[in-house]
Amino acid sequence: MHSTRVSRHVRARPSVVYRALLDADALAKWRVPDGMSSRVHEFDPREGGSFRISLTYDAPAGTGKSAAHTDTYHGRFVKLVPDAQVVEVFEFETAEPGLRGEMTMTTTLTEADGGTDVLVVHEGIPDGVPAADNETGTRMALENLAKLVETA
Repeated sequence: MHSTRVSRHVRARPSVVYRALLDADALAKWRVPDGMSSRVHEFDPREGGSFRISLTYDAPAGTGKSAAHTDTYHGRFVKLVPDAQVVEVFEFETAEPGLRGEMTMTTTLTEADGGTDVLVVHEGIPDGVPAADNETGTRMALENLAKLVETA
């Protein structure tokens, strides 16, 4: 198991960014890497609330963790600090041992330079998920987040 840290500055207030972290429709638009689409099956944004989300490769060559072309994960919100932090624990729905296990994702928002510094820390990433792939996907998602909240 390993961890990653990815950050990005966005030109939007922390309250705007925080809302995008806890809105299922917004999440489906931004928390998805390039070349994939997102479907939110379940989403209860409160401490203890659960979620279930699928990411599907647009190209048939993409190999999923849960199905042929899909990564499905489920989890729960562990900690919500309004306009400051979201802590989620989740795991892939897979029989593959190298991809199993709970991961913790902590997203911290810090007001800075007329916007928000967003830091995403993933801990407990299964060995079957290369750190570089996780970092790349997180960077893509944060770019999408910036596009979404900077135009809001």
